[in-house]
Amino acid sequence: MEKIAVFPGSFDPITLGHYDIIKRSIPLFDKIIVAIGVNADKKYMFSLDERKHFIEECFENHPTVSVATYEGLTIDFCKKVNAKFILRGLRNPADFEFEKAIAHTNRKLSKIETVFLLTAANTSYISSSIVRDVIRNGGEYELLVPDAVRVK
Repeated sequence: MEKIAVFPGSFDPITLGHYDIIKRSIPLFDKIIVAIGVNADKKYMFSLDERKHFIEECFENHPTVSVATYEGLTIDFCKKVNAKFILRGLRNPADFEFEKAIAHTNRKLSKIETVFLLTAANTSYISSSIVRDVIRNGGEYELLVPDAVRVK
C-alpha cells in the first residue's frame, strides 16, 4: 500500500520551516500532498494561486511532492486522496499541545495517523504570521522563506 501523507496548512506564505519539514519527510512517504486549506473567513496576504505557485516551484524537482487545495475538514480531504497520514511540524511546546488535540480528534473520527516532525533549530522561530509582518513592514523577508517566495 502506498504511503501518502497530507501536509495541510494555509502556507501564507510557505516558510523555510515548512520547506524543511517537507524536504525531510520525502524519504518517509511515497507521496506528499501539500494541501492548502481554503477558509473563506480568513484574509490572506497571498492569493491561493500565488501560494500554490510558490510551493510548486519549491518542489518542482521532487516528483513525489504535489500541491492541492481543499475546503472543509482535512480528514475528508485525506479520505478523498487516499492518504493515511497527516504530516505536521512542531516548533515549540505550544504547537504540540494544539496539534495533539487535533491529532486525537482526527484519529477518533477517521483512524488517520498524524506524524509530527520537529522543526530544525535554525527555523523553529519562523511562522507565516511573522513573515507577513516582516513583509508589511519592509523587512528582509527573503531570509525566512524559500527563494520561490518573492513579493511583487
